[in-house]
Amino acid sequence: MKEQVNPHDHRPAFSVGIIGGGIAGSTIAMRLAELGIHVEIFEEGASLVNGPPICHLHAGGNLYREIPDEQCITLLRQSIDSLKVFPHTVNVRPTVIAVPKHDTGNPNALLPRLEKLQQIYTQLVALDPANRVIGDPEHYFKLYDKKDLQALSSQDIPEQPTHFDDWMIPVAKNLELDKFKFPLVLVQEYGWSVFRLAATANLALETLDTCQINTQSKVTHVAQQTDQRWEIEYQQYDSSHHDHITRRIQVDYLINACGFQTGEIDDMAEQKRHRLVEFKAAYVTQWPDSQGYWPEVIFHGERGTPDGMAQLTPYPGGYFQLHGMTEEITLFKQGLAKSTSNSAQPRLDHGFIKKIKSGWDKKEIEIRSNRAIKHMSRFVPNYKTANVGGKPLFGAQQIPGDDITLRAADVSFAGKRYARTEIVKASSALSAANSIVEQLQSAGLYHAQVNNVAVEQSFPVTRSLSAEEIEQYAVKLAHERGYPEALARTLSIELDD
Repeated sequence: MKEQVNPHDHRPAFSVGIIGGGIAGSTIAMRLAELGIHVEIFEEGASLVNGPPICHLHAGGNLYREIPDEQCITLLRQSIDSLKVFPHTVNVRPTVIAVPKHDTGNPNALLPRLEKLQQIYTQLVALDPANRVIGDPEHYFKLYDKKDLQALSSQDIPEQPTHFDDWMIPVAKNLELDKFKFPLVLVQEYGWSVFRLAATANLALETLDTCQINTQSKVTHVAQQTDQRWEIEYQQYDSSHHDHITRRIQVDYLINACGFQTGEIDDMAEQKRHRLVEFKAAYVTQWPDSQGYWPEVIFHGERGTPDGMAQLTPYPGGYFQLHGMTEEITLFKQGLAKSTSNSAQPRLDHGFIKKIKSGWDKKEIEIRSNRAIKHMSRFVPNYKTANVGGKPLFGAQQIPGDDITLRAADVSFAGKRYARTEIVKASSALSAANSIVEQLQSAGLYHAQVNNVAVEQSFPVTRSLSAEEIEQYAVKLAHERGYPEALARTLSIELDD
């Protein structure tokens, strides 16, 4: 291993170091670099945004009946802003929420929240028509009783859905309606492509000359100097010599965006923090017998039990991503770890770290994917003909504090010139970025006036990327990462209801 000091002879007047190139670190890097702030971003992997599975926008958090309304409203606002900044990353299709008879929940209990979210969305669109990014507020959701679905089940599946009822036809034809409570709810929560998010981040930051991307770079030490600047030591892979070179750089502000490894940097920076880390996986399957365009379908269930929630997420070409919130599928025994009084970093079992760093055993992919297929076939009987479609999408998710149900979180500040991102949902990344800009302003480290600028106007370079070049790059990333390109392709059908 070689050692080389990187003095950066032409050091900018103000610089920010971001450790971690996931969705949080990359979004913050884009936000700051678009402002003209010099950013150094460090990522262990070969490209940016390659972490826990992202498939759903959570625009209102309607998957999670256990979270409070305040978190749902926060997720709605964050999702709207995110779609204004990343318009080519969304898969336009609705989400259906179904409550099985064996579940203790009552679908009518969802209605007050849906009505409140519809009211908030209506107000936001009235305030600014640019906020109309998840369909018509007047038709934010629609209810279907058993008679409605029986009538739809006799209709032909359209080539392309144009109304809510069109989306419900495949659902009506494939669900055993006697096994569900009514009504079923269709709501305008869309899909989100992790590969097109990754493509957007990589393309935008490669274009911005105010950002230096350091991939295949592992940060090994951070320390604050007497002048409050931070020194970052990192090992960067040198492909020409098949070796790692140790480099050092100083920055004026440090952002810890390490995802599930955030506690490791907290420990280096001597910053205490209590958090959880949970390992999760979603399974890539292909259903050759599927017909038409499917909405996403959420089958409610009690987390961690054999009846745990099931999630069916559609992609082009008959590919579906599956979640099953049981320990045999998406959740894992001993897959939840807590920080301690001695370390801010929760310690996952070595087996989970091995999966993250080195990948999965082929046999385990087959076993868990087939369990996911079997779990889904409890609700969609014909899904039993589906096959394993690729390796799982997986990763570890950090949650600040000790509330495993927390979904709306973004950033916290500690010490001097130090921030840590703590997003649970990808749509919170932009909120974290904006909070950091406000912190830089209040600390007198950034002086331009940006408070009254519309969020979408803050990303001129990012928003100049075309849908075609983003999808092309996303397909390339899918191939490089060993996933079907269908997961990177756009699923975008306009909803007219």
